[in-house]
Amino acid sequence: MDDDAVAGRHGRVRASERSGDAMSSRVAVPARTLKPRAQAAKPKSRALKRVKPKNLAIFTRQLSVMIDAGLPLVQCLELLQKEEPNPNMAAAIEAVRQEIEAGASLADALAKRSEAFDTLYTNMVAAGEAGGILDVILQRLSTFIEKEVKLKSQVRSAMIYPSAVLSIAAIVVVVILWKVVPTFTMLFEGMGASLPLPTRVVVALSNGLIYALPFLVGGFFGAGYMLRRYYATTKGRLKVDNTLLKMPLIGKILRKVAVARFCRTLGTLLSSGVPLLDGLDITSKTAGNAVIENAVKHVRARIERGETIAAPLRNTGVFPPMVSQMIGAGESTGALDTMLNKIAEFYEEEVDVAVAGLLTILEPVLIAFLGVVVGGIVISMYMPLFDLISRMSSH
Repeated sequence: MDDDAVAGRHGRVRASERSGDAMSSRVAVPARTLKPRAQAAKPKSRALKRVKPKNLAIFTRQLSVMIDAGLPLVQCLELLQKEEPNPNMAAAIEAVRQEIEAGASLADALAKRSEAFDTLYTNMVAAGEAGGILDVILQRLSTFIEKEVKLKSQVRSAMIYPSAVLSIAAIVVVVILWKVVPTFTMLFEGMGASLPLPTRVVVALSNGLIYALPFLVGGFFGAGYMLRRYYATTKGRLKVDNTLLKMPLIGKILRKVAVARFCRTLGTLLSSGVPLLDGLDITSKTAGNAVIENAVKHVRARIERGETIAAPLRNTGVFPPMVSQMIGAGESTGALDTMLNKIAEFYEEEVDVAVAGLLTILEPVLIAFLGVVVGGIVISMYMPLFDLISRMSSH
């Protein structure tokens, strides 16, 4: 089989597909030493909007299929750009196509659109270009992105449900204290009824809320702003992420998500031909958690000094012992990428089970909490009426 046939089968990136004869030419980019690509500076002419991972996954899978079918790269991008419903994604595809027509490689063109294609994406594409297996790499990338989206949605569902219930409870309580309780208070004053202790507490809360509500709202948004500013600092991000990992219930889920993401990212990079040190460097930048990021950087530094990956990974204290043991086994057998992907699959299933279990526990607890709070307020406001009715019936 000649080189052109191989290039056509694997969808190898072509360096010159500008116009005319160049559109049909298939000059493969020669293999080169892979280096982690830094994201290019964003142009200042207009604000660039980020692309949703779901749109990126669809684009990546479609591009993989087209390249595997033997279509020239520029033609693939033209077709995908015309059919792309998301304007941000369409703009990114068009910009990449123009860069390639100007002579850039696909990886270099992607690196200039960092709002759509991150460091991991561009480095894996570079590996695919160098190895002549771009279609295979794009398939792995689309699978990776889809699994990332699923992981994030699982964590989001675990966070959104209790947050939504608590928010609704807070709104209901505020409305009752702000609007309903004052009406009952005026009624009781007109009747000259004596108020029991629970009712007096609720009335006091209602009176205080009327004056304190602006300060409470301002304090809530102010605290959120300050927390966001604090999280933007290196020390603050490390402190907050460490606290999240140690939280009851949700902390275990976040740790499993972090382990799954680490293993999936590094395993995908290694199986795509990215060297281990470069893979760890990229993985640390895409970890999504400062604690995991620091641990991966520590592991990378130890490997640079000649150690294996398993021992420093175990010494970080961040990853479960089973993970370091399985990685050590994969490293000793020369199947590290396969082992990492198996670990990722295991922990992704663990996250699925943990989220379902958490929601099963939280649902009755939150409903009971909402019932106790709202029901307690309502009962306390009706207690004076019950007292009056009992007095009237006794007379």
